[in-house]
Amino acid sequence: MVTRLRLFVAMLVVALVAAACGGGDGEPSGSTDGGESPGTTVGGDELTVGVAVFQFSNTYLTLVRNAITAQAEEEGVAVDVVDGQNAQPTQNEQIDLFISKGYQAMAVNQVDRELANVTAEKAIDAGIPVVFFNKEPERAVLDLGDQLYYVGAIAEESGVMQGEIVVEYWNANPDADKNGDGVLQYVMLQGPADHQDAQLRTTHSMETIAESGVEVEELALEIGDWSRPVAQEDMSAILAAHGDAIEFVIANNDDMALGAIEALRANGYFGDDGKFMPVVGVDATAPALEALEEGTLLATVLNDAENQGKATLSLAHVLARGETPSEENVGYPITDGKYVWVPYQKILLDNIGDAS
Repeated sequence: MVTRLRLFVAMLVVALVAAACGGGDGEPSGSTDGGESPGTTVGGDELTVGVAVFQFSNTYLTLVRNAITAQAEEEGVAVDVVDGQNAQPTQNEQIDLFISKGYQAMAVNQVDRELANVTAEKAIDAGIPVVFFNKEPERAVLDLGDQLYYVGAIAEESGVMQGEIVVEYWNANPDADKNGDGVLQYVMLQGPADHQDAQLRTTHSMETIAESGVEVEELALEIGDWSRPVAQEDMSAILAAHGDAIEFVIANNDDMALGAIEALRANGYFGDDGKFMPVVGVDATAPALEALEEGTLLATVLNDAENQGKATLSLAHVLARGETPSEENVGYPITDGKYVWVPYQKILLDNIGDAS
């Protein structure tokens, strides 16, 4: 009896020690991000890709990171996904931690794209490849090393498509010219001033409209920071200042378009009396598609989050394996030796199914 008791106690001690040291099932135990914010770890093989996202609360980036983690599960590679909370110092600490842990590759959605060179230089010194995504660094940054790439969309395309949508609606609906002066009075809700997509969407949408021969007058331009609540507040103030003089709202993304719609709704638009304001956005998020179906959003431009996420992870995984990226092993064409471009697409009510 004593021998059996001693054997039972010994087995129990071994079990407790094993439990304390880890499950032993090959799955990562969690995500570390410098103690600043919770991360998401997906298990896989012995390779790990550190994924730094500028802000988890951003609707579009949520779609991209969900696509990244889904593709990681598909390919069997571990990813450590962390939230930079829109603070570059926080993201710097997270990238330093990725490097200290010896991850085989990093995918970085840089908080401040003007500091992408700092991330690149750290990665080069550590011998770790980097795939930047969504916020495009300058080409000179990518040229600092052979293992620096970018995945995203050509922002000019989305601006051109928005401009085309505006022109098509304006020409097809003479009553859109409320005061009959032949001039389109518009409001522009722009993303962050330091984001190249915001700059290019704004510039190219207006250039496209001007090149079509439509005369325009800007009533207001507000920096909405991609945020629905900020855009709602901005649009409320613009309505107080300009009221029914506004004939069109152009937003750099869907969240800001939806914020504008909420402000418009509170000011009597989209009600039973049929008072309407054309609003166009970018991204084709699920809430935007719902607004499109209910008739409050005129149109959006699909910014293909799923394929951006897939391409980012696949490219990073190829680099983590020490392979040279190509269309064959990444699954997407590599342009100019550095870029994977995912195309945009206009989404209106008659082709809303293309966004699903």
